[in-house]
Amino acid sequence: MPAITEDKIRAIGRVLNDTNRPLKERFRALFTLKNIGGKIAIDSIEECFKDPSALLKHELAYCLGQMQDSTAIPILTAVLEDTSQEPMVRHEAAEALGAIGSPEVIQLLEKYCQDPVIEVAETCQLALGRIKWLASSGEEEEKLPRNPYTSVDPTPPSPETDVSILKKTLVDDTKSLFERYRAMFALRNLNTKESTLALGEGLKSGSALFRHEVAFVLGQMQNEASVPFLKESLEDCSENEMVRHECAEALGAIASSECFEILERYLKDDKRVVKESCEIALDMCEYENSPEFQYADTLLKV
Repeated sequence: MPAITEDKIRAIGRVLNDTNRPLKERFRALFTLKNIGGKIAIDSIEECFKDPSALLKHELAYCLGQMQDSTAIPILTAVLEDTSQEPMVRHEAAEALGAIGSPEVIQLLEKYCQDPVIEVAETCQLALGRIKWLASSGEEEEKLPRNPYTSVDPTPPSPETDVSILKKTLVDDTKSLFERYRAMFALRNLNTKESTLALGEGLKSGSALFRHEVAFVLGQMQNEASVPFLKESLEDCSENEMVRHECAEALGAIASSECFEILERYLKDDKRVVKESCEIALDMCEYENSPEFQYADTLLKV
């Protein structure tokens, strides 16, 4: 397969930065750039941080973290330090710095561990924990079960496999956030109905940052047993918009007919980030139920 040319990468970048394009097209351009990688792709993503959509900007930061390219560190640093950026965008920049995992950002993250925005402070604490764990994990990392997902996660999973023990840790407010996240990712990796129901209980526990991550992993699992929990949180207009947005995207990933109906009801939500998340989630629903996706999924199972 021929290598993609620089001109084509720039063309994809123009789609990402074109505010006249539908948001779903810009998201597709973003994830294409993430998969391509390299300086031109990163430059195009950086340019888009001036966009008014917090949802899109938070996804830009997420993608830069998943690319794990240290070239993005100055970009993410600038976003984290910019207090005019929305909390969910700054939080995602901090998480992305943790995903890249370079010790050079330790001092920066320590500075923002006491940020007045709790979601930012907690994310910096987790990112620091991940970087320090990477430096000292040694044999433990080798013994951990393989992550069945492609994501670079904020923490490693717990080596524990007993759902009842993991659930107890997950909902225990006296445990550190790092420990609770480890239990969360272990439950995700099990991906059974029992582990899904345990995670669903986590949507009623902890901070907004914690609950939003629970919703994210439920979307990764795509287990329909989680739909009632996600629906309840999305429908709760008093819930933090960061959590509601993630619930909407998780429903889009599950893509059942019930999910489609739920998402359509919130296309005109008062919160912009929730409304836009429902638009993106409905596009995900349509794709996952399309013949193209079904064919690709069949090939992956051969």
